Amino acid sequence: MKSDYEIANEKPIPPISIVAEKMGMDPELLIPYGNTKAKINITQFDETKIAASKLILVTAITPTKAGIGKTTTSVGLADGLKKINKKVVLALREPSLGPCFGMKGGAAGGGYSQVVPMEDINLHFTGDFHAITSANNTLASLLDNYRFYNRGKQEGIKTVLIKRCLDVNDRVLRKVVTALNGPNNGITSETGFDITPASELMAVLCLSEGLADLRNKIDEMLLGFTFAGAPFTTKDLGVTGAITALLKDAIQPNLVQTLEGCPAIVHGGPFANIAHGCNSIMATKTAMQLGDYVVTEAGFASDLGAEKFFNIKCRKAGITPAMSVLVATSQALKLSGGISETEMKLPNLSALEKGLLNVAKHIGILQSFHQKILVVLNKYHFDTPEEINFMRNWCLQKGVSFAVNDAFALGGNGAIEMAEEVVKICKNPSPAIHHTYELSDDIETKMNKIVQNIYGGKGVILYKKAQEMIKKINQLGLAHLPVCMAKTQYSFTDDPSNPGLDGNFHIDVEDLVINKGAGFIVAVCGEIMRMPGLPKVPQANFIDVVDGKIIGVS
Repeated sequence: MKSDYEIANEKPIPPISIVAEKMGMDPELLIPYGNTKAKINITQFDETKIAASKLILVTAITPTKAGIGKTTTSVGLADGLKKINKKVVLALREPSLGPCFGMKGGAAGGGYSQVVPMEDINLHFTGDFHAITSANNTLASLLDNYRFYNRGKQEGIKTVLIKRCLDVNDRVLRKVVTALNGPNNGITSETGFDITPASELMAVLCLSEGLADLRNKIDEMLLGFTFAGAPFTTKDLGVTGAITALLKDAIQPNLVQTLEGCPAIVHGGPFANIAHGCNSIMATKTAMQLGDYVVTEAGFASDLGAEKFFNIKCRKAGITPAMSVLVATSQALKLSGGISETEMKLPNLSALEKGLLNVAKHIGILQSFHQKILVVLNKYHFDTPEEINFMRNWCLQKGVSFAVNDAFALGGNGAIEMAEEVVKICKNPSPAIHHTYELSDDIETKMNKIVQNIYGGKGVILYKKAQEMIKKINQLGLAHLPVCMAKTQYSFTDDPSNPGLDGNFHIDVEDLVINKGAGFIVAVCGEIMRMPGLPKVPQANFIDVVDGKIIGVS
């Protein structure tokens, strides 16, 4: 089969203005960035249209090194719904440069199930990530400047909470010392960098509904504490307007399309292991206003991205998905069932059956939110009819719908079965979301409920720093905020080597980070890092420019 790059460049991409026209968008809302991508200058929403739209969440089983293909499935489902003449809009996150040049490569789908222009989306796109990085680092610089000129005063800054960020995987920046070599260079401090998708400003952008809301959330960002012990915010620093100015265009959702011309709104990009893992509320609500069906996804598996989608994003946006799609692959199931990577493509019903324990766990998680579920096998060429039928019958016995996605090889035609099942389920959509915890619960209770009811463990163990932060959170009156668990994606536990299916584990909470502007508390669990590192052989080794074309990002 041709490479993703070859497929994406087989034919010219239709002008984005045609896509906007076909979806019924007011031409005045479109701000073109060249011919193939655009910003949508939407300033208000029609809540009646949004309420009538059917939102479909795509999530997945626990990821493995073999991958799951959640984005490929999301794109395929959108194309499949378009094939059966449904008015559908796709809503996805923007890829980060860190994984693109690191382990993952591109994040725009694959095969004949891609969003285009693929190279642009995977790299600089419309500049949103650069704007967020610049705004974050400008804010950090302004705070350090305030510290410099107010050193020794009661109103000076004793404790700094904000870190600088970059959209790269760079382990050497996790812990750094700044302002060395003399007092004129600032106040010497031990600090570190987060990757841009883990920054609070990324979350602020993704959880804002318009420019005014963005400004209010930036105002509320807690930057540190003074020597007098008072909290110090962006509003106190007096620079909210400047930071908002840097994000004025970034708050607008981006419009692109799939290979089959289905409109795709790609906006925002928090990771789900170290952040809240969902695209922007602006993107989702814009898509719901313009489409009868909206396909969106949450990062990694249901215990991470989907949990945060329901407990954080849906709460803030006031939206309820009609159903959830749970994506699995035979390789991932066999790896979960104990088979080595060298054997995962070979038929093995015994390993497949053992791996289905992971699927059962994720079905239970989605059902805890009262979701209607469709299990989808993201098909590979080596999957056998016997294995597919085994999965289909297993789902039938569980009372859960099942479909095969072959969009990677066949595009929308390979997703028709999946699309028809989605339409069938959406005729009687899921009821109101049953949240894992109440906002009135204290922070420790919220974390314990997530561990017990989502991960299936016994509860949390709070380290000293986390205990101290809970006291600070209570003093500030922020215990009502939801919790965003930052933990490994490779297990239900905080240890990637322990799958946690037996439930005999606790989650170690090392620290709590107050994201007051974004409106949630981040629990840093186990040895999770908010600045990833690169693998031994990064994807950057395979990226090049040949005859003026970028290759290797697929």
